[in-house]
Amino acid sequence: MNLPKIITDLVNAQNSFDSIAYTNCFSETAVVFDEGKTHNGRVEIQYWIEESNEKYRSVMKPLEYTENGTSSVLSAECSGTFPGSPIVLKFHFDIVDGLIQHLKVTG
Repeated sequence: MNLPKIITDLVNAQNSFDSIAYTNCFSETAVVFDEGKTHNGRVEIQYWIEESNEKYRSVMKPLEYTENGTSSVLSAECSGTFPGSPIVLKFHFDIVDGLIQHLKVTG
């Protein structure tokens, strides 16, 4: 599967539980929406991913990727220490200037 570099970097950072590398995939003003909560900017995103990594130890296996302009969707099998693991989640991205500006995670 041919993924943009920033998405590959995000998956690699997630799978190695590297919250700093993960956070660096986002712009300074990025917004993440996951599990009913919104996280604004890199500081909140780093706190969210550190907490998520500690709680769920989730790894991603990309299954499908579609792109339409700056918007894209990655379907990935996610497994970890959460109920129902593994599950397939959709990661809806807006990428601007090579960084993620918006991410919404859906089931």
